[in-house]
Amino acid sequence: MDIKNLILNKVHKDGRVTAQEMVKKTGFSRAYLHRFFKELRDEGKIVLIGRANQAHYIPAHPAAIRKARKAINQIYLKLKNARLEEDRVLEQIKNSSGIFIELPENIVRILRYSFTEMLNNAIEHSGSREIEIKMERLPGSVHFSVNDQGVGIFKKIMDQKGLASPFEAIQELLKGKQTTAPEAHSGEGIFFTSKVADRLVIKSGRKKLIFDNLLEDVIVDECSRLQGTKVLFAIALETKRKLEDVFKDFSNEAFEFNKTQVHVRLFRMGRDYVSRSQARRILSGLESFETVIVDFSGITAIGQAFADEIFRVWKNRFPEKNIIVQKTNENIDFMIKRARQ
Repeated sequence: MDIKNLILNKVHKDGRVTAQEMVKKTGFSRAYLHRFFKELRDEGKIVLIGRANQAHYIPAHPAAIRKARKAINQIYLKLKNARLEEDRVLEQIKNSSGIFIELPENIVRILRYSFTEMLNNAIEHSGSREIEIKMERLPGSVHFSVNDQGVGIFKKIMDQKGLASPFEAIQELLKGKQTTAPEAHSGEGIFFTSKVADRLVIKSGRKKLIFDNLLEDVIVDECSRLQGTKVLFAIALETKRKLEDVFKDFSNEAFEFNKTQVHVRLFRMGRDYVSRSQARRILSGLESFETVIVDFSGITAIGQAFADEIFRVWKNRFPEKNIIVQKTNENIDFMIKRARQ
């Protein structure tokens, strides 16, 4: 029995095939068939789209891939919090769904920033072994949630700052630039995410903090007891809000540049530089050099977390090192300037 040809015939006839369909058709086990699917994927003849019960194989043609991805408007992930990197999770969501297809650019930038910041908080602050993520695109909006089973954001702020109640922790959080790990974060992630979202809800313990920018209101309310922290984010596709404008509304002026010898050129390669994880990979090993040039040729924008990791966190760790930037634009200059304040 030529199993590979059976798979290809099914794919080309119906436009898709699942492993379970081939199990029924051939009588072989899923584990046995897996190697044939893998060989066809390695040969570039089919691709796997979707996850879990949505997983299926389609022809390896751009039009077919785009059509299949576009039909998937919801992603759920339960991930182990071990060497987890928020930018890789975001790329996984983009590559396995149609959530980001044909989104307005301002919405894409807001989602990239907000999602990576909220997931980074769960990764680095919660102490949770697992993190649950859901992202969904509806006809007029996009929503995501990040849920951990860790210590809980309000309790962590209380413990770190010696506060007596969740209300005092919420009050600290509302100030902005508050963080329980100042050596590694600017503490601005939640603050700016609360400004760019249409609605941001943070639940922990028995309290929930609601930022409603449509009603221009901030609400503290009761909720069913929750272990850890759950963040829920929503934005309408018609929103005209721009991430860069929100940053500028809450920033001042002043920055400077230096000169260096080591040249690290960034390449866009279809992705933006938004997260701490990306910055950390770029910086890996550069502490052995006295000076570093970062060349932004072809890059149109960078995220706050990316800039903060390079120009504040890394610089604070290696104050004797020099950093210079080249080929920037005003958006990149602005983010670097904020990080250096």
